Amino acid sequence: MRRYETDSPQAAGRILALAMVVDGNLAQSELAALDSSKILQHIDLDQPGFKALLQELCQDMLTSAFHGEVRIDGAMLDGLLDEIRHPDLRRQLLQAMWRIADADGWLADAEAVLLARANLVVRRDQLQRTRAGAGITPATGAPSGAADCPQIAAGAASIRRR
Repeated sequence: MRRYETDSPQAAGRILALAMVVDGNLAQSELAALDSSKILQHIDLDQPGFKALLQELCQDMLTSAFHGEVRIDGAMLDGLLDEIRHPDLRRQLLQAMWRIADADGWLADAEAVLLARANLVVRRDQLQRTRAGAGITPATGAPSGAADCPQIAAGAASIRRR
């Protein structure tokens, strides 16, 4: 999977693209939800740039296909989500991802895993800001990543190659 600069339009756009294809189906309603969310304008990415990112994501995912099935494990998801560091951008992307996932009226297992992992990252940011505001420092050795959630770590998002 290619890497993008932290908090870049490409890193943010790829997460949105993943929200669209993680269930194995790119629905027109998901594209409409993306458009109505205005998130692409917020992250400074135009439609042609987003379509190129979507194509690159699909190519990257197909290179990792195993027996015709594309699997996105927890570590890969965490790596993609970690390319977004700004807490407000993470929150805005999560909101847009929910709109996208909900657009077709069906929440697939892979979408649920992606949203849960992204939500965990956002909640971790909120907790860290709350602790910092209260002057609390995290305990040494305390869990800090999305991989520390066993309910989510057990799942893996997968899509079938069509």
